[in-house]
Amino acid sequence: MKSSKPRVKRTDPLEPLKMEIAAELGLLEQVKTNGWHSLNAKDAGKIGGLMTQRRKRENLQNINDKNE
Repeated sequence: MKSSKPRVKRTDPLEPLKMEIAAELGLLEQVKTNGWHSLNAKDAGKIGGLMTQRRKRENLQNINDKNE
């Protein structure tokens, strides 16, 4: 008989940013109630795109701060 492994919840370091953007787009209640899988592709893509923009902007800002 196959033994079941305990499920370990992965922690995503980008989760706070994702939640912040979902709140800004007015999707936080839907995510909290129904989970991330309840978002349509358009909304999920919008969140991912905004996350990428912010991370890129933060990285560029950090690089500029180090060079000064």
